[in-house]
Amino acid sequence: MKNGELVIDADGHILEPPDLWERYLEPRYRDRAIRIRRDGEGWEYLEIDGRPSKYSGRGALARLGSMGREIDRMKERRELWKAGKIDKPFIGITPEETYTKDLAFGAMDPSERLARLDQEGLSKAVIYPTIGIMWEPDCADVELTYAYCRAYNRWIVDFCRDSGGRLVPIAHISLADPALAVTELERAVKDGCKGAFCIPFTLTRKPHGHRDHDPVFAALQDLDVPLAFHPNGTEPPHLTVHQRFDGMRGPARVWYADMFVGAGTQMPFATMFAYGVFDKFPKLRVVVLESGAGWIGWWLDRADNLYKGTILGGALPLREPPSYYFARQCYISADPDEQRLALIADAVGADKFFWASDFPHSDHPANYMEELVELVRKMSPQAARGILGENVARAYKLM
Repeated sequence: MKNGELVIDADGHILEPPDLWERYLEPRYRDRAIRIRRDGEGWEYLEIDGRPSKYSGRGALARLGSMGREIDRMKERRELWKAGKIDKPFIGITPEETYTKDLAFGAMDPSERLARLDQEGLSKAVIYPTIGIMWEPDCADVELTYAYCRAYNRWIVDFCRDSGGRLVPIAHISLADPALAVTELERAVKDGCKGAFCIPFTLTRKPHGHRDHDPVFAALQDLDVPLAFHPNGTEPPHLTVHQRFDGMRGPARVWYADMFVGAGTQMPFATMFAYGVFDKFPKLRVVVLESGAGWIGWWLDRADNLYKGTILGGALPLREPPSYYFARQCYISADPDEQRLALIADAVGADKFFWASDFPHSDHPANYMEELVELVRKMSPQAARGILGENVARAYKLM
């Protein structure tokens, strides 16, 4: 990018050290820490509250931080498969592949991450977890849920502390108990977190916009920090949006789920309108992450048309059409490979969009900087400046 240009990665990730929860949990919880274990056949698995995770199977931790490492090998296998020389293009996971093996530069170490930002010409990166978006479905104990959140939130502030504000910590909150969520939110923001995120489903099965969560929205508004909806790495079958079909297994299931991950995040976002949250909290800021952004134009058209032109509009306790609140209070992140975003950014609102790398997760391509350059080349100057960094800086008060 150009020298002096404000460029901020709105959704970067780190790989937490395997002993994070053992070190950062309060002493009374440490025997129940999140840990990485190996089974009798040598496979890594995630242990939560003393039990193997039910929703992230063995081998699920491998390659999480290896963005770009396997792409050449995958392309070679695809050509061999097309030529009939091997029976499948997918590269299977083996027990030898682990959480910390073959990490991309900057995936776990803060000094490396800063060096990577310099290499890529980035001003800042907003930081989200990896294990931290996997464990919550496995934790039935509400008290322990918040202990896990507190441990991560303390650690991520320490991880970012010496970066001169270039690594931006975001707190993990759960909606399992709104009062505890408020307490942790207030503590984490005071400690240095610039916002909070929650997963796209709730273990209580209450919609995110439900009035029982109003204390959390009030606290976010008072603290002047945004709430992000971020996809979860694992989902229980009874809570996922991906269980319409039986029999999908292996690589096909993983690809299918990744293709439609955005649907899961659209749902909690929609409940914020269904329950009139934006009228009740007019200064609350909400961010939709890692779900694509091109859909938002269609979504707002449909939401407005239902509100204005059908009997269903009476179901929404909103004083204004949904697009009004989106323009006033909401933001959405795009993958840099969404080249068609240039066609809708100005129409929807050039000040509404971020870009995000998802680094170092291997389900996104590693050439995100090349794709970002190509994307903003097609945009108006105002939209380009906004998506590169001005919008996320404004949303998270980073300027």
